[in-house]
Amino acid sequence: MSHNTESYPAFACIGLRENPGKKPQPDNLPQPGFEPGPPGFAARHADHYATGSYSQALQRPAAACFNKAQFQQRRGMSASLLISNAKYSFLRDELGLQEENCGVFDGSWSSNGNVLTSVCPANGKAIAKVRSGNASDYSRCVQAAQEAWKVWADLPAPKRGEIVRQIGDALRSKLEPLGKLVALEMGKIYAEGVGEVQEYVDVCDFACGLSRTLQGLVLPSERPGHVLLETWNPLGVVGVISAFNFPIAVYGWNSAIAMVCGNSVLWKCASSTPLVSVATTKILGKVLEANGIPGAVCSLCCGGGDIGEAMARDVRLPLLSFTGSTNTGHKVGMLVQERFGRHLLELGGNNALIVNSDADLDLVARAAVFACVGTAGQRCTTTRRLILHTKTLIGPLHNAAAVADYQDTLSQVTKAGGTIEFGGKVIKGPGFFVEPTIVSGLPHNASIVHHETFAPIVYVLRAESLEEAIAWNNEVNQGLSSSLFSTSLDSIFKWIGPKGSDCGIVNVNIPTSGAEIGGAFGGEKHTGGGRESGSDSWKQYMRRSTVTINYSRELPLAQGIRFE
Repeated sequence: MSHNTESYPAFACIGLRENPGKKPQPDNLPQPGFEPGPPGFAARHADHYATGSYSQALQRPAAACFNKAQFQQRRGMSASLLISNAKYSFLRDELGLQEENCGVFDGSWSSNGNVLTSVCPANGKAIAKVRSGNASDYSRCVQAAQEAWKVWADLPAPKRGEIVRQIGDALRSKLEPLGKLVALEMGKIYAEGVGEVQEYVDVCDFACGLSRTLQGLVLPSERPGHVLLETWNPLGVVGVISAFNFPIAVYGWNSAIAMVCGNSVLWKCASSTPLVSVATTKILGKVLEANGIPGAVCSLCCGGGDIGEAMARDVRLPLLSFTGSTNTGHKVGMLVQERFGRHLLELGGNNALIVNSDADLDLVARAAVFACVGTAGQRCTTTRRLILHTKTLIGPLHNAAAVADYQDTLSQVTKAGGTIEFGGKVIKGPGFFVEPTIVSGLPHNASIVHHETFAPIVYVLRAESLEEAIAWNNEVNQGLSSSLFSTSLDSIFKWIGPKGSDCGIVNVNIPTSGAEIGGAFGGEKHTGGGRESGSDSWKQYMRRSTVTINYSRELPLAQGIRFE
């Protein structure tokens, strides 16, 4: 099947806030003309728990929080929204989006915060609107998720896995429209948008299998008539704060694994990509309803920094997964640690690709192109430093702020004595397009080289030896992804050994980006130390207990201690 990739803009959308009416409304009050949030989860859902039916809650459309009078008042504005254009009819027909959508789901749709207008940076036009949640909406979501957890945690893990498998199938059936929406709202090319949705599907398949293999241990006891067990149990409500550059996959990595482990999930998306979150949650809600499960198992609260801070401070969220910048992640980690909660941080990466003297240069050239400019350099695994042995030789940005950062970085490059070998210009015309840029002439330890710029800029460095290149790879604060191109087994095992790369992802003859879901994804140092997706990452979503069972009539003490 062929796809017209030009039909789906390659830039992400900016989140613009709108507060209707002449006076700003406090976050904790309903907006004029809008329904207040329904009272109390228990009161609303007690009958549903008894019958297992959630159709009444889910039949209420996401746009139902907007009254008719206000809709008519904005009718002229809606005509200019891309969702009203027949070219983007899939937003309505296949994903169920409206001109204005509720951005809070706790089993039903209701929101009372500011309005986010999702704008397509490829042409500067608004796609559609989402009313975010306020403090009251957020608290209601957490309470609903806690109550839903009581139902979800009682299911056997394989049954939870089966429902997650069904979620994967539902996403698979919407692969193309969701991929188009990712391309439209975030800014990836269509192939990357579909690939990101596919990644969520793949994680659901992985999680389904995992649900039948969540293992503990049986350990020998030193005491007669005793046995030691290691058991794993769910945490409760897991909070997920996702980033704009992977608006669906990051949530998928976390939610699919967290759910089979027995947790409910509360999602706060990036404020610039709320439509992807609303559309995804609609799909998840239908699957949960079909299985008689409370929709609040997959809760959503769109919002800004106030919602994110509330999640970081909330003791009702035993684990908070945050994907974003190192600076913000540091603040989130500190707030969670203050309450002795758990955090799973996936932060920045200043990734190096090392080309050894014996590398296959054709392979290097093909790998470096996507590694440097894929997603317009807006991946945490983007190659930002290309380290060459002395013997060897896109799409657009997310918003105007990213373009300004691109320009500021290149200004610093010039001031520091660097040379722009290729690119370096903002492309004229609508949208936030820039040229992929290659920079040379800077020392490996220049401050701008050590700074992660979320743009397609790569610094070319020349090292005298593999050992020197490894040292340069390791000298930056981040430790996410790294890659060595070499045909020497000696060099390869040096690279993956104790004195090799200090990153969480250590590749050989493949680029720094494009990790598979089967392995644990994450990094060291300022990248945060968290691990998501495959391998034993599931352990972060559960609590471990060491259980000692005495099945004898005696009461011996450990270490042979005796009281006589």
